[in-house]
Amino acid sequence: QLQLVESGGGLVQPGGSPRLSCAASGFILDNYDIGWFRQAPGKEREGVSCLSSSGATNYADSVKGRATVSRDNAKNTVYLQMNSLKSEDTAVYYCAAGERRYDYWGQGTQVTVSI
Repeated sequence: QLQLVESGGGLVQPGGSPRLSCAASGFILDNYDIGWFRQAPGKEREGVSCLSSSGATNYADSVKGRATVSRDNAKNTVYLQMNSLKSEDTAVYYCAAGERRYDYWGQGTQVTVSI
């Protein structure tokens, strides 16, 4: 069964630095493009970052300079390191994998930035 599972979310203080994980099972993440998305309450889902199968990265302007996406092939896991979190970063964060489009999605992990 092809599956993506996110983890690492929770309650984070402003300025905090959570590392979100996206673990794959049933397929090899290294062969796919990976996207991180988030959806805040009452807002549309937005792209946060992407990591191509060739290693190219891209970031949304809202997180540029505060986020780093990386891949650990040995663990078949992709990470999103977030730094200097703000209240507006509160959202459910999802990872997705695919070749021409994102075919596989995780269930999401909630990140809440609050004192």
